Amino acid sequence: MSTSLIQIRNLTKSFRKGSNVITPLENLSLEVSRGEFLALMGPSGSGKTTLLNLIAGIDGPSSGDLIIDSQELSTLSRGKLTKWRSENVGYIFQLYHLVPILSAYENVELPLLLQPLSRAERRNRVEAALDLVGLSDRIHHRPSELSGGQEQRVAIARAIVHDPGLLVADEPTGDLDGESAGAVLELHSSLSRDHQKTIVMVTHDPRAAAVADRALHLDKGQLVAPAA
Repeated sequence: MSTSLIQIRNLTKSFRKGSNVITPLENLSLEVSRGEFLALMGPSGSGKTTLLNLIAGIDGPSSGDLIIDSQELSTLSRGKLTKWRSENVGYIFQLYHLVPILSAYENVELPLLLQPLSRAERRNRVEAALDLVGLSDRIHHRPSELSGGQEQRVAIARAIVHDPGLLVADEPTGDLDGESAGAVLELHSSLSRDHQKTIVMVTHDPRAAAVADRALHLDKGQLVAPAA
């Protein structure tokens, strides 16, 4: 088994905007090890989110190789890619994307409802995920009854409840105060260190990037240097 979960070779992503061709990523190559916590930094428009969406299987490359856990994503049909993503990727958003009328438990349960699991199996997984993020005592609370940091931890529990090997995080601390951000980043570190999750995180914050195992800098669609 390869030590690299993610293998990217000469990856290019282009799209048309009117008569112009926009290329947010060009000939990018990158490997990410299993269980590694990688931070991607760079200015707005540098291609960070485009790369994150390609790694997550949300979008497809224009050319190049994108291999995750031995699966070449560009060969998958849209339906198979959706199925692959639902089984292998957890996505953590800056603004949580929780359903306001659902409890923490119900929000975390959502990814499991399409899987062939009994109610008892779903309950065990949801309770384990909420326990892992330290919210066993908030299981019946709705998002409006939680702090921002607690909402993000519910979102992380939702991302890990189906036990994906890969987590992608888009500015996960961007809407949090310093203390809450620190707790969320420590949770990311624990998921990588103790639970062997591979994490790719986009961030503008050097303090957040410093918590990762490695930080890389993107500019104009290319990796230019390790982030300082």
